[in-house]
Amino acid sequence: MKKIFERIFDDEVHANFLKFGRGEYKNKYLLEGKKQVKKWGIKAGAEYANLLVRKCLEKVNGPIAVTGVIVSTLDLRDKIKFDIKKVSNFQGVRKHVIDGEVEPAQIFELMDKYPKAFFALTFKSDDFVLKIKPKAPASGKPGKEKDEGPVVDFCSLKTGDRSLIDYLFFGVGEFSEVKINHTINVTEIVYPENIEELKPVEVRELAKRKGVVTRTATVDGVQQVSESGFVA
Repeated sequence: MKKIFERIFDDEVHANFLKFGRGEYKNKYLLEGKKQVKKWGIKAGAEYANLLVRKCLEKVNGPIAVTGVIVSTLDLRDKIKFDIKKVSNFQGVRKHVIDGEVEPAQIFELMDKYPKAFFALTFKSDDFVLKIKPKAPASGKPGKEKDEGPVVDFCSLKTGDRSLIDYLFFGVGEFSEVKINHTINVTEIVYPENIEELKPVEVRELAKRKGVVTRTATVDGVQQVSESGFVA
């Protein structure tokens, strides 16, 4: 979301928006933060899983104990350079189960090569504790509903890293408690100019979404609303 509001429409943003067709999508990219004594407690929707894994692993030197799953439509067993406990396959979606020591660079390599894979990984250091549910996210289901809205419970992070807080909650400033949700309104699918030369699968991969993201942040009880157009 930070890239969208900074008008940066790169391959990462494109990969994240491929799942959206025309229409309005409410309660996406859900994010909550609460200031604690020495750290922040963060809860986030499944859309933040890969970002949180990358940002936290960037702070790690050397191997780290990791549990969880890497979810992909591809069989990555020959591409993963660390131990895999098992691989399950349900309707073409593969879950590569991890429980062991991993070098951060090995995860980064996979993320860069397979940007559409989902990294639901749990690990910790002296500076943070990251927990992500070890499963594929349910498409179109932001979470269980309560009277006050959807529950944000897919990713959980405790950290003292102020730079990460500023990245996630950009434009918010100081807060004791904050809740953010986004509405994504896709108004148009922008197809490549050489569409007649492409295969259907290539058209799906290259087509861009055009529309508006509305960001609603409730900061210590005060609501802030902002918008950004996108072609991604």
